[in-house]
Amino acid sequence: MFSPVLFRLVSAIKLYLLGLKVLVIQLFSKRFELPGWFSLVSDGKVAIVTGGGRGIGYEVARHMAKLGARVIIGTAYNSRRVLRTLFEETLSPLEFKKLDLASLQSVRQFVQSFKERDLPLNILVNNAGVMLVPEACTENGFELHFGVNYLGHFLLTCLLLDTLKLSGKSGNFSRVVNVSSSAHRNGEIRLNDLNCRQRYSAHAAYCHSKLAQLIFSSHLHRELEQGGFPVSSCAVDPGMVDTSLYRHLWTPLRLAHGLVSRLLFRTPTEGAATVLYAALSPTLEGKCGGGYWANGRRDATTPLTFDPEVQQLLWETSQRLLVPQ
Repeated sequence: MFSPVLFRLVSAIKLYLLGLKVLVIQLFSKRFELPGWFSLVSDGKVAIVTGGGRGIGYEVARHMAKLGARVIIGTAYNSRRVLRTLFEETLSPLEFKKLDLASLQSVRQFVQSFKERDLPLNILVNNAGVMLVPEACTENGFELHFGVNYLGHFLLTCLLLDTLKLSGKSGNFSRVVNVSSSAHRNGEIRLNDLNCRQRYSAHAAYCHSKLAQLIFSSHLHRELEQGGFPVSSCAVDPGMVDTSLYRHLWTPLRLAHGLVSRLLFRTPTEGAATVLYAALSPTLEGKCGGGYWANGRRDATTPLTFDPEVQQLLWETSQRLLVPQ
């Protein structure tokens, strides 16, 4: 058993080595670009994008709106400047709504407000997230990475699932797109310690939350497929993208990040490409949907992601955690 200090050190080194490997692969891979026919997608879909005020979420929301979608950005970060910029660039209705994924009450209020408008929901992009934040808890007492990256999105998706089902149809499925990370490969699912209280590392907690998100995405797709519902669920790894997500890196790495990211990281627009492809591509209808996507193609992931027993146990545990105490 590692000491707490050694555990944190090992977790950090493992994540940074994985990041280096991903960066090298990314450097020598051709970057995915959306096909030209995406300019024809303008059929008035309704989409919700979490964390769409900046970074990848901003680019996803902006592009969808330019293609004719009605986009609702759910974010705890509200900016009139961003809204004005998006509005000037698009002709489609686009709006910000308060959504704090660290608060289960905020998630429920957001969903209630959305449902009161009696709108369809064709696309849900679970994009918002935190990475390597100092040890902290959400409003409801959950470890912050687990609460924001996974549990808040789990609740949001479950509450919107009935609307997604009603909005989809054969040949035009509704879609849930979970923005994941290659960091899930270092993650574990400890059902008796999902809040990382027995031993804590921000690096490990981030990896665990991304693995939980990926397992949820896979389980949801399987349940929807078996139930014959016109909804698909997939996960997307946008790669290493130059966003504010990296602001909590170790100090020496944070100092080098500014230069390295501009040279080697993908831009938010490039990072958004596969997310948009998963959300909009007609080639991913029905049985062609689901899975884990990176750089515009289906990618392999850890076997644990597809373990039906782990999927079911995580789902049931998550539901119990959401029951008011």
